[in-house]
Amino acid sequence: MKLLVVSQYFWPENFRINAIVESLVNRGIEVEVLTGKPNYPEGKIAPGYRIWGCAREHWKGAILHRVPLVPRGSKSRLGLIVNYLSFIFFGSIFGAYMLRRQKFDVIFVYGLSPILSAIPALLIGWLKNIKVITWVQDLWPDSLSATGYIRNQYILSAVRHLVKYIYRHSDLLLVQSRAFEIPVKELASQTPILYYPNSVDESFSSDLEIEVPFVKGLEEGFPVMFAGNIGAAQGVSVIVEAALLLRDNNEIHFVVMGDGSSREEMMQVADQYGLTNIHFPGRYPVELMPGFMKKASALLVTLTDQPIFALTVPNKIQAYMAVGKPIIACLNGEGARLVVESGSGLATPAEDAESLAKAVVALYEMSAERLNELADNGRSYYRENFDHETLVDQLIGHMQLMSPGKGRVQ
Repeated sequence: MKLLVVSQYFWPENFRINAIVESLVNRGIEVEVLTGKPNYPEGKIAPGYRIWGCAREHWKGAILHRVPLVPRGSKSRLGLIVNYLSFIFFGSIFGAYMLRRQKFDVIFVYGLSPILSAIPALLIGWLKNIKVITWVQDLWPDSLSATGYIRNQYILSAVRHLVKYIYRHSDLLLVQSRAFEIPVKELASQTPILYYPNSVDESFSSDLEIEVPFVKGLEEGFPVMFAGNIGAAQGVSVIVEAALLLRDNNEIHFVVMGDGSSREEMMQVADQYGLTNIHFPGRYPVELMPGFMKKASALLVTLTDQPIFALTVPNKIQAYMAVGKPIIACLNGEGARLVVESGSGLATPAEDAESLAKAVVALYEMSAERLNELADNGRSYYRENFDHETLVDQLIGHMQLMSPGKGRVQ
């Protein structure tokens, strides 16, 4: 099988699609990737690359085709929009030209925000008469309005029509959350939809020790760690509020590891209240994250109190389960359901600082045996439902059904 992967984001950017491509190549599938110039999360083109010009390179057995891309910049809404549009434009024009002599059996779209990045894949699929599988990671345009990036109803309506077009012209839609199925179906019409969850790199479930630098707060007492993007969607202000409520407990520390648009504001508020029980060590390479997570007593995931985020499953939940640490899920809906159903931790309502503080104290007061039980439950649930190799096998099965001579999934 020869596969074309279309993803605005790819190595050296750290996204799930990297591990999937590597595993597909290891299974003997010929993979080529249409992507842009790496610029996430710094917002500037990575060393060794330049904005303009197309490039072709090899990575772990896959061939990468890179099209020009305007970098997203730093905390600029306009820069982000231009970044998205540049991949759609250059991916459609230059991507189609670069691949004009190539033949593929199927096209796979990694539909991380923005889902509009599927447009080049649909164009190439139409030109070459190839079926397109789109893996929906986020709900557009709902996420745009929920995070406040776009409020203009005319723009949101236009985006909704584009998303409808993408869904209806894909041959198969995969959704990362079961709760996505109904809202996606409303726009997808007759396009078949299948549940296909995320996994994480195998280093998260490995028992191998990973040496990590010293991080204040992780080496003492009962550290509660948040890891990942610190942005509007995560509703991270609740962490500072919970730290304020627990400031008199010298054992409990919050470690907010990562970067994002809300980090600076969090630090300012923490400084304003003179909090010494919350720490902001910044962003570290993804390879070190399993090592940091294993040092924590509990791992925290948060989202804002918006209907759309009750439908999604943050990928860090799978990572937390795989590492084997008790989880505190300060969010609503599907993500909270997974944590409760798996018996891997405690769930509290989104943006409820008082409930979050009580959950932290509840874990802090638990016996070591009970904490280990929560951790073991999470690892078991991960192996049964989110194992990387098992999910790659499922993906190959979906691709085989979409390859020449096969019909749509029923």
